[in-house]
Amino acid sequence: MNDLANRRILVVEDEVMIAMMIEGMLTDLGCEIVGPASKLEDAIALAAGEALDAALLDVTIRGGQVFPVAEILRGRSIPFALASGYGDWALPEAFQGSPRLQKPFTAAALEAALGAICPPR
Repeated sequence: MNDLANRRILVVEDEVMIAMMIEGMLTDLGCEIVGPASKLEDAIALAAGEALDAALLDVTIRGGQVFPVAEILRGRSIPFALASGYGDWALPEAFQGSPRLQKPFTAAALEAALGAICPPR
């Protein structure tokens, strides 16, 4: 069993095909998927109210950018990785240097990113 098995991972992604791909990758890792949320208001509600081990956040989703969700997660000390096709320069200063997955990413890159932010149990 890997270190990510049974981890509750919030997925925020508004592209259906990408969300399905991420769900498949996380399922293969034994993770429990929360979401995916495709709208900002849904993502905020899940980030504020669900028990989570980590989150994967697409930077731009329906309703705006995901940074209010990231702020909620930071406030709850829940680690997250930002998924984007853009570099750090496109992120607000408060999020530059945050763990990031460059889109498109592989299952191995997703596993490495989540493994780096999820503390061992």
